[in-house]
Amino acid sequence: MNKSDLKPAVVFEQFAKINAIPRPSKREEKMIEYLVDWGKSRGLDTQVDETGNVIIRKGATKGHENMKTVILQSHMDMVCDKLVDIDFDFATDAIRTKIEGEWLTADGTTLGADDGIGCAIELAILDSTDIEHGPIECVFTRDEETGLTGAMGMKAGFMTGSYLINLDSEDEGQMFVSCAGGRNTTATFSISRHEAAPGAFFLRAQLKGLNGGHSGDDIEKKRANAIKILGRFLFNIIKKYPGKIQLAEFNSGKLHNAIPRDGSFVIAVPNDLKENIKADWNVFATDVEDEYHVTDTHMQWNMESTDAMPVIDETVACRFIYALQAVDNGVYAICQDEALGGMVETSSNIASIRTTTDSIEMLSSQRSNVMSNLDNMCNTIEATFVLAGAEVKHSDGYPAWKMRQKSDITDITVAAYKKLFGKDPIVRGIHAGLECGLFSEKYPEIDMISFGPTLRGVHTPDEKILIPTVQMVWNHLLEILKNIPTK
Repeated sequence: MNKSDLKPAVVFEQFAKINAIPRPSKREEKMIEYLVDWGKSRGLDTQVDETGNVIIRKGATKGHENMKTVILQSHMDMVCDKLVDIDFDFATDAIRTKIEGEWLTADGTTLGADDGIGCAIELAILDSTDIEHGPIECVFTRDEETGLTGAMGMKAGFMTGSYLINLDSEDEGQMFVSCAGGRNTTATFSISRHEAAPGAFFLRAQLKGLNGGHSGDDIEKKRANAIKILGRFLFNIIKKYPGKIQLAEFNSGKLHNAIPRDGSFVIAVPNDLKENIKADWNVFATDVEDEYHVTDTHMQWNMESTDAMPVIDETVACRFIYALQAVDNGVYAICQDEALGGMVETSSNIASIRTTTDSIEMLSSQRSNVMSNLDNMCNTIEATFVLAGAEVKHSDGYPAWKMRQKSDITDITVAAYKKLFGKDPIVRGIHAGLECGLFSEKYPEIDMISFGPTLRGVHTPDEKILIPTVQMVWNHLLEILKNIPTK
């Protein structure tokens, strides 16, 4: 398959143009400018709110003027992650795409289909002249990936439609009617440094090649977390060789909403123990690879000598390592509501560790469909690190989106899917955060649903989109738009 063969062409043409525009989270200015110019050049009502969200309105096609207004919504920013050996600047470079079988992916970077494909679908509909639809509002929010601040900053009244279709889901054939709320936690250890013990030998340990993944969608898949694994090894050796191991640095993870795929630490050890530590590392690697022999089959382990550097005060380093061993990570609770099909209710993900001259900072993300249990999960993380001597702060977070017992847009969406494909879609909740949670607070009257084409490896350089599902979602959406009720 060549790129010229991608269907529907109107969507993939828009997606290619979007991927030529740098749009990291919190730096979407070029994308905002592009959308505004795009809408105004076509004579469409185009507005930007004070947060930077863009709305482009298009009137109904002939004969559909009395339909209720539908809001199509996606986010304009993308997660920016790349392989360590790829030369790429997300602030200036266009995403380089390639076709692998039925999948479209990128060359060593995130693809930006989350949620560039949603934006492309909206623009294709706005640009169309042969699609039946009532009044449409296409909304493009900014900074969804690093805090949902676009949706959070949107004021009531910016959108005026009766129904909202969020185009930010990743499994074709699944219609989402509920999502988790979330909150981030930062724990900071203040550290002092000193020279290592005389005759110390410095070792740098590195783990990479993990699958990682989305900390909501993939948290139940038992994928390895680089931070927790490296922390486990440090815990093992400070117990085995008390008073002998000196920590100099620990760095892992990049994004609050991704399971960390790689990481490293530097330790100083007595010269006569270096071979013992290397042997311990090799045994540990074998054991961990066996644990994750299904989910993470390409782990790469390395331990080698490195340059000397000041080490961290032993008391603080030990408290930090003990906290990493103790802190909850992964699935905490499963939903009790049978309508949500046994999905994850509450989870935590230790997302990143950063060491500076005078601090170690840990970032974690907690999610739950039940806000009281989100509070409980955040308190659990806080208690672990406060007991270890860290200063802990929580972000404001975002709310869960509760399933409506009676939803017209869900009924319309399911009926359209059955008509087109001859089978029932899966109607379910999602453990990831969607902007629908925030919209449901500010616009409780809007009836909402979320769906999209199949994506895999989101938030990682393995991100890819299943090409045939884009056509399926496109056909589905057009069928829905033809069947919106009148006012």
